[in-house]
Amino acid sequence: MWKENVFANITGGISTSVAVFCHELPHELGDFAVLLKAGMSVKQAIVYNLLSALMAYVGMAIGTAVGQYTHNVTSWIFAVTAGMFLYVALVDMLPEMLHGDSEEHKRCQLGHFLLQNLGLLTGFLIMLLIAIFEDQIVFDFGFL
Repeated sequence: MWKENVFANITGGISTSVAVFCHELPHELGDFAVLLKAGMSVKQAIVYNLLSALMAYVGMAIGTAVGQYTHNVTSWIFAVTAGMFLYVALVDMLPEMLHGDSEEHKRCQLGHFLLQNLGLLTGFLIMLLIAIFEDQIVFDFGFL
């Protein structure tokens, strides 16, 4: 029983890590580009981006405390977190995708549109596959 529980937690952890990575990599690169476009030097942009990323540890501490001292709220925490990820992604990415630097890409707007949608659909497909097959994903690390 303990071993099954550990694997369920590992599977959930890995799928969550993939989701966070797929969200955070373009988000952080976008934040970095916005800071550079605002006139900051590369060093300033890295420092400010690092400071904002370190706030994730504050959220981790709050989430750990809430998760340890309350019962049956895990599904609510996941729901709120997923909603926040969707909100931030749509608020940050969608306007940039619709009204970004399209002046430079006038001759290849269709290609740009297809590439953007291919990226979004790939992300959706990865998360769908993880959700469908998460019970079948097994990792045998040998030390558990």
